Amino acid sequence: MQTITHSWFVQGMIKATSDAWLKGWDERNGGNLTLRLDEADIAPFSADFHPTPRYIPLSQPMPQLANTPFIVTGSGKFFRNVQLDPAANIGVVKVDGDGAGYHILWGLTADAVPTSELPAHFLSHCERIRATGGKDRVIMHCHATNLIALTWVLENDTALITRKLWEGSTECLVVFPDGVGILPWMVPGTDEIGQATAAQMRQHSLVLWPFHGVFGSGPTLDEAFGLIDTAEKSAEVLVKVLSMGGIKQTITRDQLIALGKRFGVTPLESALALYP
Repeated sequence: MQTITHSWFVQGMIKATSDAWLKGWDERNGGNLTLRLDEADIAPFSADFHPTPRYIPLSQPMPQLANTPFIVTGSGKFFRNVQLDPAANIGVVKVDGDGAGYHILWGLTADAVPTSELPAHFLSHCERIRATGGKDRVIMHCHATNLIALTWVLENDTALITRKLWEGSTECLVVFPDGVGILPWMVPGTDEIGQATAAQMRQHSLVLWPFHGVFGSGPTLDEAFGLIDTAEKSAEVLVKVLSMGGIKQTITRDQLIALGKRFGVTPLESALALYP
């Protein structure tokens, strides 16, 4: 019989965290990742659960997530170390029946706790469940280098940053037609930034935190990772173009509209309306 370490969700977290570290997005203990599970996912591994699961109250109730299990990265843990010792660096938690707190069922050994951004993750999960009819299951936060860099040189405006990223790589409009939300700079690890991020997640699967990082959402670990990876590639192109003397020509509004029609997506109107 396989242990929980061999489960698809632990193996998926190992791959996603390792890949993100190799990309340079998650230095030291930077970044965090949560995946919403079903009871059927974890039930076969109950023998691996802690005999007396620790209970941790949430800073605000999350009744929409009542009785829902998640696998999460730990606070202060390094993505590069998840592959070396999964039980020390990630854990399976389950929200209680009224959404007031959660039990740590597996992992997060030696009294470790989930990421300090858990409120932002849980609030964003609630919004993405509503926005996608339950399809989205992953919230990923990382420090994607070029996306962060752009927040210093572009106006921190959803329509503008979305339009520039669409122009930076043709596939971007197809991958995130809903655009990129952006917050003002805020102190991380607080309910306030969690609420602001979740509000943006109602309309956008990507949300930028200026001078800090990005939040991405998706139905699978691969989809959420790929979403951020696509935006980051476009940001890298833009950083290079801006350092080479600036934009001389680009994809036009009419071309972006044609792209959306070809692939059956509806681009964010405010980004299209910025200029021809």
